[in-house]
Amino acid sequence: MADGQTLYEGKYLRLQCIDTWEFVQRVNARGAVIIVAVTADDELLLVEQPRPAIGGPVLELPAGLVGDIAGEEDETLAVAAARELEEETGFSPARLEYMTGGPPSAGLSGETLWFYRALDLKRVGDGGGDDSEDITVHAITLDRIDDWLAERERDGLAVDPKIYTGLYFIRRERG
Repeated sequence: MADGQTLYEGKYLRLQCIDTWEFVQRVNARGAVIIVAVTADDELLLVEQPRPAIGGPVLELPAGLVGDIAGEEDETLAVAAARELEEETGFSPARLEYMTGGPPSAGLSGETLWFYRALDLKRVGDGGGDDSEDITVHAITLDRIDDWLAERERDGLAVDPKIYTGLYFIRRERG
């Protein structure tokens, strides 16, 4: 195979080969935002949704693609984060703070994730995602979150480790 070769390109992904390394690139977005949102009742907002790539549901922080909407390809990270939080959970943030960012799987994908902390939340809807999504919203108090996540894992539910990244930053800011 030639260096820099496109091995396959679909509607959303491109499989690339550079030297001997094969990896995936998104063709419809610049990356993804992950939102760490805690309600006034000290509940962490989580979403559960089917993920065909692993054959079942996954428990995750609210998240979504940046620049994947036609005409909005240049949207800011914060705009994407607010949009995705409201769409998935029904909560709108008064403000967002950047936390960290980086590659989630640098050996597999060129994607970048950016974590945002959503603050001063207001309930504006039910959430659940758009017409193409099947999202269940969970609001779990921080004093129960560790046990609750462990129970979900014992029950066989896949728990995205990015949740623990979000919890790290919440706990760090609280001292």
